[in-house]
Amino acid sequence: MIKYKLACENCELTFDSWFASSNEYEKLKKKNLLVCHNCNSQKIEKTVMSPKLINGKKKSIDSPNPEKYENIKQKIKSYQKFIKDNFKYVGENFAYEARSIHYNEKKINKDIYGSASKQDLKELKEEGIETQIIPWVNDKDN
Repeated sequence: MIKYKLACENCELTFDSWFASSNEYEKLKKKNLLVCHNCNSQKIEKTVMSPKLINGKKKSIDSPNPEKYENIKQKIKSYQKFIKDNFKYVGENFAYEARSIHYNEKKINKDIYGSASKQDLKELKEEGIETQIIPWVNDKDN
């Protein structure tokens, strides 16, 4: 068995999938049987993956440290709280709102946050509109 990280060229979703062998992946790809479960596109490609290395003790070298993970998660959550308290949430309208602020002659600077596609972010950058991608942790306990 082999696991590949796949990416949809249409909606840019990435996901993992298991195959009996690399040849099996190629057969399915040739027959257009690989389909994105998000948008049903058949434009699926393998992405670059790093091998999982194992040391002599059979413990994964890249195994996560739960304490370190929790510290990072708490730091991200503190950033999220700051952003929620100080920025206006614009949801899926992020690209539109960013352009409105950038091209407004009165230059009223508003701090906003929301979501945008990779394509939107690329276009905003080409227009000289600065954006930042911030990791977001959804707390399932709330």
